Amino acid sequence: MVFKWIYILGRDFRNRSSKSIQKFLLQSNTYTLNQLETYQLKKLTELVSHAYNYSEYYRKSFDKKKVHPADIKKLSDLEKLPIITKSELISFNAEIHSKFKFKKTFTAKTSGTSGESLTFLRNEYSDSFNRTVINHNYSDYNVKPWHRNGYFWGFDSSSIQQIKTKCLDVLQNRFRVFSYSESELTKFIKKLKNAKYLHGYSSSIYQTAIAINTGNLEKPNNILMVKGTSEKIFDYYQREIIKAFGTKMISEYGAAESGIIAFECPKGNMHLNMEGVIVEEVNNEILVTNLHMLSFPIIRYKLGDYIKLASKNTSCMCGKNHVILSEVVGRIGETVYGIKNSYPSLYFYYIFKNISKSHKLNLEYQIIQEEKGELVFNIDSVLTMDERKILDDEINKYFKNDIHYKINSNAEFKVQKGKKKSFISHIN
Repeated sequence: MVFKWIYILGRDFRNRSSKSIQKFLLQSNTYTLNQLETYQLKKLTELVSHAYNYSEYYRKSFDKKKVHPADIKKLSDLEKLPIITKSELISFNAEIHSKFKFKKTFTAKTSGTSGESLTFLRNEYSDSFNRTVINHNYSDYNVKPWHRNGYFWGFDSSSIQQIKTKCLDVLQNRFRVFSYSESELTKFIKKLKNAKYLHGYSSSIYQTAIAINTGNLEKPNNILMVKGTSEKIFDYYQREIIKAFGTKMISEYGAAESGIIAFECPKGNMHLNMEGVIVEEVNNEILVTNLHMLSFPIIRYKLGDYIKLASKNTSCMCGKNHVILSEVVGRIGETVYGIKNSYPSLYFYYIFKNISKSHKLNLEYQIIQEEKGELVFNIDSVLTMDERKILDDEINKYFKNDIHYKINSNAEFKVQKGKKKSFISHIN
């Protein structure tokens, strides 16, 4: 009960808009698709008007495209507006920020694991909306934000920052791993006995599940929800996770700068957070518009992922009419350099997906490129000769003779701020 009141006091102090937002989300849960899109259009026109009036960057970019806020009369008119990238969010940071004087803002920062970090101001309503959407989706799993929970996330290695993090964790009834040593992981697993949910990097949760299943450790039996985020959840993760925690891993998709984009419902579908963002699929790439970020407008933001949206006619047994995100296929922008040609890093996703689908061989992997034409495939398990040949054949299918590669079995993966990247390039 004490953590419930700590949460309520903290919420009411930091996020005063949360209670009204929660009431709205309970109503919009039953909206038709037409009602959701009507709401999106209303918020979009407000956002574009605000960006034009208060953001120097957007006013110039709209004028350059010869588009005015009054031209946005339907959702498809969003296509008239320019696309923005992360490099532009960083390069034109000051000009993008709104000159409007908000009563309350918070400084937010991206992790920087996939490139340069972005720092920006998030207005209170936007911050409150994002947090409330998360808690609203938790309720589908009977999880309360003050419940005891285990957390896999990045942390600062300095002693002072670790102390600050631990204090915040205590207030949020949360515990995490500060070291991935066997002893620390064992302590973490023992703490899960009293936890209601587990969340964070999907690969770390998967490895924890394996440790529970293969070790002489007591399995936690009070877990209501296991949520993976920031990394792809592979289908083969689920068997170990269900065995360890008694429930499958669900997915949350979003980013610090875009907010929550989609959340998996109990029926297994990823529903777009249509009350908070507009998602476009352009050439299989995602563009995100945050409807409530007025302090640092995010309009048609190229997040850097390949996605697939389901048809708007696709229904879900959970009853929600929110558009379904079928799949987040993988990251865009990472280039693999061969001897003569270059390739998208998405090839790795398909190599290992094909192996899993055709041969029922599920491999945890991390690929490193130090030099052009050279790749190192790090695999966490020991490969048999037959498994090695399967991997060789699949690699050669995609890269032909344009890549020299080495396969390391039983390899240790490099981790950045607690997060495992599947491809690390040291070129450029």
